[in-house]
Amino acid sequence: MYIANETRYDKMVYNRCGASGLLLPAVSLGLWHNFGSNASFENMMDICRTAFDLGITHFDLANNYGPAPGAAEENFGRILKKGFGVYRDELVISTKAGYDMWPGPYGNWGSKKYLVASLDQSLRRMGLDYVDIFYHHRPDPETPLEETARALDGIVRSGKALYVGISNYNKEQTLAIAKLFSEMGTPFIINQRRYSMFVRDIEKDGLKEYAAKNGIGIITFSPLAQGLLTNRYLNGIPESSRIRTDGRFLKEEAVNEETLRRVRALNEIAKERGQSLAQMALAWILRDGDVTSVLIGASRASQVMDNAGMIANMQFSEEERIRIEQILAEG
Repeated sequence: MYIANETRYDKMVYNRCGASGLLLPAVSLGLWHNFGSNASFENMMDICRTAFDLGITHFDLANNYGPAPGAAEENFGRILKKGFGVYRDELVISTKAGYDMWPGPYGNWGSKKYLVASLDQSLRRMGLDYVDIFYHHRPDPETPLEETARALDGIVRSGKALYVGISNYNKEQTLAIAKLFSEMGTPFIINQRRYSMFVRDIEKDGLKEYAAKNGIGIITFSPLAQGLLTNRYLNGIPESSRIRTDGRFLKEEAVNEETLRRVRALNEIAKERGQSLAQMALAWILRDGDVTSVLIGASRASQVMDNAGMIANMQFSEEERIRIEQILAEG
């Protein structure tokens, strides 16, 4: 039996997700990387248990997370069976469907057939009766939006998900599906988008401001720009880095001298604040209360501990805000 630290909730900040009754931790754990069939299961358990002990109650998955697709959900299901599952009512578990998952015309995008079948498969892999949030992972340019919305609404009414989310929808796409959800009375509460100091699309397209004003939560992925906003690359590219070992997500050309100059300048501000660069970058995302939670990834438990440490200093002075904006504007 796994016994968690019972004081864990004192270590975390919890934010209301949009206009719903659900609270999410300021830091959530994503299982996009390091939970596939090529990773150590003991390390996966250590990461999840450490996160939970720090008050991180939200664990975010998708049907295609691996490798191989489905492996992250299978491994998380194993973790639940190894004693973690007794805390099910204290956990928020989310998954998604929208990317290519199985062969043929029905294993991708946003049809009702795909979404319903995918969630059933996800629940079997994790050994769950329901997930707390089920996301459509990306907009489908071919399937009528109403079909996707009705499929998600039906999934909630079936009891297989408590809330509905969307991912990678821009402001206009969010407006369109939110209108449908409102008409159906669907508990739509959150949009998951990429956001960091270096990627600010949700500000540019107006989604961040719109969501805050209309009771929609935002949870952000890649908040550390795939590791650029850490001390990992301050002195160049380590041989053990993800760029060297897995070049799918962060390319070597991204670590150029101009980017490193900005990273080093940001790191100086972080040191003045008594934080690691990663901690400051995470806190910056939550600086104005418009974002509900930041999704972190981790390859070891110590990274979770460092990231969660940002809770100790989440406020920015006006001078710090101006200095950070000046550094970012120089890119």
